[in-house]
Amino acid sequence: QVQLVESGGGLVQAGGSLRLSCAASGRTFSNYAMGWFRQAPGKEREFVTAISRSGATTIYADSVKGRFTISRDNAKNAVYLQMNSLKPEDTAVYYCAARTGVFSASSNGYDYWGQGTQVTVSS
Repeated sequence: QVQLVESGGGLVQAGGSLRLSCAASGRTFSNYAMGWFRQAPGKEREFVTAISRSGATTIYADSVKGRFTISRDNAKNAVYLQMNSLKPEDTAVYYCAARTGVFSASSNGYDYWGQGTQVTVSS
């Protein structure tokens, strides 16, 4: 089992920045690829970004490319999401997720999920 706890969400004005953190406990963190997903009210959960087990490879949704950066620190059992140039359409609950094997943009392959952290971007 892997337990994931997100933090760092909040209210920010458009154009601002936030840094989300996801702390992991349980199994060996470096065995898991990590992803960030988000879900806005009335919408389906969508992929944001993912990072490989080593941190060497990342992928991003087109909607956040160039604005968001995912990173991880395997020594601290944590993954981060730096969000810059935030837009009102980024408003959502953000979830981190863990999966064994290769990282993926599909939520179906993720075995463990955090409880989510709310990000609200005002215009």
